[in-house]
Amino acid sequence: MSRLGAISRKDRAGRTIAATASSVYGALLNREALESWLPPDGMRGRIERWEPHSGGGFRMVLTYLDPAEGPGKTSDATDVVDVEFAELVPGVRVVQRAVFEADDPAYAGTMTLTWDLVDAGEGTDVTVTATDVPPGIDRAAHEAGIASSLAHLAAYLEAGPSLR
Repeated sequence: MSRLGAISRKDRAGRTIAATASSVYGALLNREALESWLPPDGMRGRIERWEPHSGGGFRMVLTYLDPAEGPGKTSDATDVVDVEFAELVPGVRVVQRAVFEADDPAYAGTMTLTWDLVDAGEGTDVTVTATDVPPGIDRAAHEAGIASSLAHLAAYLEAGPSLR
C-alpha cells in the first residue's frame, strides 16, 4: 500500500546483457555512463549533482530531443529527477528512490527503482522494477522507456571493454 492507501503500481522490464554483473553494476554507478545510456529514446540526459554512495545520489535533467514529444514533467521539454541511492549491493542490486520535480500532483511521490542483476552464464539478466509509480506516468510508455534504457545499457557495455 502507498499513497493514500492505493495499491502500489509496479512497472517492470528486463533484458539479458552480454556483460558481467560487476560491469553492469559499474555502469549504474558511473556518471558518464549514466548520462550516456540512461536517457530513453528521444531524450538526452545531463547529471547536475553526483554522489555515488549509499545515501548519496544524483540529479538528472532529461531533455526531449523533439519538444513536441513532451510535455515534460518539469517543463514543456524537460523532466528533472532527484535520485537517491537507497541500497547498493555490488554486482547484485541497486535500489534508487526517484522524485520528479513537477507542479502536477499526478507526478508527486517517491518512485523506487530496483535494478536486480543475476548471472546468466554468458551475461547478466538485468530486471528493473519500479514501484510506487506516480499515476501521471503512463504504464506502457514507462515500461517502453525502461526497456529503451536497458537496450542503451546493453549497447554501451557490449560495444567494448570500457567497464569490463
